[in-house]
Amino acid sequence: MEKEKVLSIKDLSISFQTSAGEVNAIRGVNLDLYKGETIAIVGESGSGKSVTVKAIMGILSGNGRINSGTIDFMYHRGEEEVHEDLLKLSKKEMCHRIKGKRIAMVFQDPMTSLNPTMTIGNQIMEGMRYHFKTPKQEAHEKAIKLLELVGITEPQKRMKNYPHQLSGGMRQRVVIAIALACDPEILICDEPTTALDVTIQAKILELIKEIQEKTNISVIYITHDLGVVAKVADYVGVMYAGKIVEKGLINEIFYDPKHPYTWGLLSAMPDLDTNDELLYTIPGSPPNLLNKIEGDAFAERNQYALNIDHRVEPPLFKVTDTHYAATWLLHENAPDIQMPMELKNRIYRMLGEVE
Repeated sequence: MEKEKVLSIKDLSISFQTSAGEVNAIRGVNLDLYKGETIAIVGESGSGKSVTVKAIMGILSGNGRINSGTIDFMYHRGEEEVHEDLLKLSKKEMCHRIKGKRIAMVFQDPMTSLNPTMTIGNQIMEGMRYHFKTPKQEAHEKAIKLLELVGITEPQKRMKNYPHQLSGGMRQRVVIAIALACDPEILICDEPTTALDVTIQAKILELIKEIQEKTNISVIYITHDLGVVAKVADYVGVMYAGKIVEKGLINEIFYDPKHPYTWGLLSAMPDLDTNDELLYTIPGSPPNLLNKIEGDAFAERNQYALNIDHRVEPPLFKVTDTHYAATWLLHENAPDIQMPMELKNRIYRMLGEVE
C-alpha cells in the first residue's frame, strides 16, 4: 500500500537580515513527511532545524525572508483532497486554517508557551472554541479527556489550576494536550524534553509515541539528542549549516551512516561501554552563515575532507532507495574511507543490544 504524503518541503531557502549582514540560515532543504510517520531533524545548535519548522508554522521572525521553495501541505476537507503551499498563505489565513487546527507545535519551554493568567482548562478549550465554535460544555469534556490522555491525574481539579501551580513535566503535558485539542494532522515537537529531567523526558517521549499510535498523526521532531531520536523516529534528516547532509531510515542512519558529520554526531554520544577516557567532540565550530560557503560546509571540520570538498558542494548521493548523503566520499572515484573503528565497534555493540 502506498504511503500517503502529508507534507513536502522543496528547495526551501531562508535568510535573515541582521545588523551584521544577511545570514543564509536555510540553503535548500528538501524533506517529505508521510501519514503516521515520525521524522527527526537532528544537528548542532544553529544548523537550521528550528527555522525550518517555524517556516512550516508561518512564525518566522520579522527579519526572515523566504528566498525560494515551497512547503506543500496535503489534507482532506470532507471528500476533497486539498494541496496548499503554506508559504503563500497570509498570516491571517495561517491562523484561521492551519496553525493549531491542522498543524500544531510543542515548544521547548512550556512556561513560555502557556499564558500565566489563564487556567489550564481555558487554555486547552481556547483552540476548540476558536476553530470549531465548540459549545463550552463539550469543549470542557474534551479538555478533561485530553488531560487524561496525556497522563495527568485528577484532570477535573487541574482544569482550574494556573501554570505556576504545576511541575515542569506536567506543564509540558498540558502543552501537548493543547496541541492535540483540534486533532491536527501534523504535530511538530521542537526539543520538547530539553527543559525536563531524564525520567520525565522518557515519559513524555513514550506519551507522544502512544498518542501517535492512537491517532495516526504525523510527527516532526527537532532535537540534537540522538538518544531521543533512537526512541521515536522512523526517518532521520541530519542537518548541518542550513542543509540536510544525510537522510534515511532510523536503522540506516544509526547502523550504516555515510556522512562524516553523522559519524561525528554518533561518536559524540555518551556510551557506557567505550574504552576512551574522553568523550569525542567534532573539532572546530560550524561556519558563519553570513559568509558565502564555497564547497562543502563541513570541509573545514572534516578530517576525511577531499580536495574537491573545499571547492565544490557535494550533491546528495543515493545509498539506497531511502538513504541519501551529501558527501564526495560516496563518489565512485573517491578513495575508500571507512567510518572510524571506535564508531564501528560501538555500532556492533548497539546491534548486539538490539538483537
